[in-house]
Parts: sequence; structure tokens; C-alpha cells
Amino acid sequence: MLALLLGGCASWLGPLLNGEPAGVVTPTLTPTGVAIPGDPTLTPEPVDPIQGAITISIWLPPQFNSEGGNPAGGVLRARLDAFMEENPGVLVVTRVKAASGPGGMLESLTAAIAAAPASVPALAALNRSDLEAAALKGLIWPLDGLTAAAENADWYNYARELGRVQNSTFGLPFAGDALLLIYRPPAEEPGSHASWTEIFAANTAVIFPANDNQALVTLALYRSAGGLLQDLQGRPMLDPELLQQVLQNYKDGIGQGAFPNWLTQVQTPGQAWQAFIEKQGDWVVTWSSNYLSDLPPDASAALLPSLGSDPFTLATGWSWALADIDPQRRETSVRLMEFLSDSEFLSDLTAAAGYLPTRPTALAGWTNQSLQPVISQVVLAAEVRPANELVASLGPVMREAVLSIFNGEADPAQAAASAAERLGSP
Repeated sequence: MLALLLGGCASWLGPLLNGEPAGVVTPTLTPTGVAIPGDPTLTPEPVDPIQGAITISIWLPPQFNSEGGNPAGGVLRARLDAFMEENPGVLVVTRVKAASGPGGMLESLTAAIAAAPASVPALAALNRSDLEAAALKGLIWPLDGLTAAAENADWYNYARELGRVQNSTFGLPFAGDALLLIYRPPAEEPGSHASWTEIFAANTAVIFPANDNQALVTLALYRSAGGLLQDLQGRPMLDPELLQQVLQNYKDGIGQGAFPNWLTQVQTPGQAWQAFIEKQGDWVVTWSSNYLSDLPPDASAALLPSLGSDPFTLATGWSWALADIDPQRRETSVRLMEFLSDSEFLSDLTAAAGYLPTRPTALAGWTNQSLQPVISQVVLAAEVRPANELVASLGPVMREAVLSIFNGEADPAQAAASAAERLGSP
């Protein structure tokens, strides 16, 4: 009897002495190494074996913070909650990262994959520049063969290209942005197809970032005139005759007082927008998101006037990218990407966030009908901004040409020829 009593106590005390209540087994996690872009030795964040939940983490920029209390964040939060409701056992968590710079999305993703694989997100919301860089660095997965969503006919052409890098799809675009002309209506409304000649005749300042090192406005005007950015060997090039046309347009505006010399101090579209808000001019070329997120009652939007026969503008935007290092979880992550690319959801998200829709049916769902005419023109005229490498080569050269016109250091023909020569163009 004593032996039986001692044996029973041992069976009851054993788990207690090990720090667990009776009947509970302490699980052992054995992460499995998986091949991921950049480093095949990294291991995924393990699934919680006690709760059985699959945790999918998403990195977001501040404007889409699902916990930030902003309208766009509220729309996204509701959508994430709906996904978890439809997929019991899946937990979606979000983390906010700066859009760029130290600690930004791209830098954090690079550091996580190299040194902290457990913190690598399943999905990341990347802007066009970061998506391209992440794809070329092997930080995100190509989606070819993983989802058919990108092949759906319900995408604008600019949006389809927004998610592609070197002929492969790396993102599902959910929000767009494009260069627009914003203006305070003069006594005689110029309409949505105002020419530069009509704008100059308004006798008021036209604000744009003349000192932008990427020269995106100048690039947009050059492309609208039909200018090519690469030669047959893929090297950066500029057509001096078409660039001269752009620079002559600047000189004409300077001569009529439309382009004041202080524009040489404006470096970004955001600074240009701030100058417009401060009423330093009644016209501004800036990103559509600056206008759509604010919608000042005294301003209207129009297409960027083209120097060619067809409407044209440059676009950028945001895409869902797959960074998931766990092959067993990746299918669920892709389903979440598709769920977050639903047209009705994107209609609500882009309207709340102040971005361009990436799908025609998403624009049709906007409740602000007054915006649809000009936005429908912009999304059809938009072309995705040139590749990072091209912008890095062309931007500074075009910027110097623009500044030489503003500073009176060269005429348009001289400045264009000099810029083309610097790039080795014929």
C-alpha cells in the first residue's frame, strides 16, 4: 500500500515540479529551415501550436495604419477583421513602418531578412520604388504561378505595370498616385484640357518642383512629347530636340511670369503643394494624393497639359508584396493579398485614403461623383514612373538643364544638347 501511495504521488507531483499543471504537455517548437530570397538558412516565425493560430503580419506605411484612427485605416481594419472571421485560426497583425528613410519599409525588410528572420512580415505594402528595389534584391517573392489575380481584366494599365518588375509580377496594386495640375478656378474656367499657353495667359504663378533631383515633372513633359528614355542597347538617353521643346516651354512660362525664380528652391511635389496651400500661386503640379486627401474647396483638378497629341502623366502607387518566408503559411498569405485586392474594398480604401483607384470597377464605386470625370481621364493617361536606375541617371541631368534655363545660363537648345551629350546620346 505504501508503494502504491508513493507511486501515485509521483505521478501527480511530477508535472507540478516541472512547473506545469497536471495533464498539460509542454510543446517543443522545431522551426524548419526554408529557402527564402537572399538567405536560404533563415527560419520562419513558428505557428503557435497551443492555439493553432496562423499569424500573418503586415507592414504598413503610416497613411494606411489600421490602428491609427484615420478613415483609410478604419476601412483596412474592417477588411482584416472580415478575413479573420472567414478564416478561423488565422490571426492578422499589423505593424507601421516609415514609408522611406532610416527605419523605413525597405531598410527594415532588408535588415529583418539578414538578421531577424522571425520578424520578416508575411506581406508588406510597398511603394513603386521600394517594390522594384525589393524585387531586384530578392526580398520579396514573384507572384507568377501563385495567384491569378494579376491577370484579371479589371486593372488599369498603369496599375498592372505598377506591380511588375522586369516582366514578372511582384505586387498586387491597391492604391495609385499621379502628377496632376491643381488650380484655383479663374474668372473664366479653363476646363480640364487647358494648354500651357492658356495657363500662362492666366497671369499667375504656376508652382512645380524645379529643383527636384528626380525631375519627375520634366520627365513627364518630355515623355508626353514622345521622348524616349533608353536607346536600343537599353542605355539612358535623351532626345535633344524633344527636351528642347520642354525647356522652351519653361522659358516661355518664365517670360510671362508664370514660373517665378523662387521655384528653383522647390525640391519636392510636397513642397510645391504647401506653396499652393499658402497661396503663393494659383496653379500647381503635384501628386494627386496631395489633392485627394485634402480636397480644398477652392481648388479643382485637371490633367497635366501634354506637349504631344495624347494625354500623359507619370504615376506611382502602392502594392501588396509577398515576403513570407514560411512555405506552409504562404498560401494563406496569398489569399489575404487577393482578399485585400477586392474591387469593392479598394473603392472604399482609395476614396478614404485619397489615392487613385487601380481598378475600373473600384472607381465606379466612388461616392464622390464630381471627381470621377477627371480621375477617369488621369488613370487612362498614366504611365508608371521610370525604373529607379533610369530616374537616378536622367533626373540630375534634367534638373541641371531646367535650372540653367531659370538662371539664364543657357538657352533651351544649348541646355538640351548639353544634357543629351552628358548621357552619351547621339
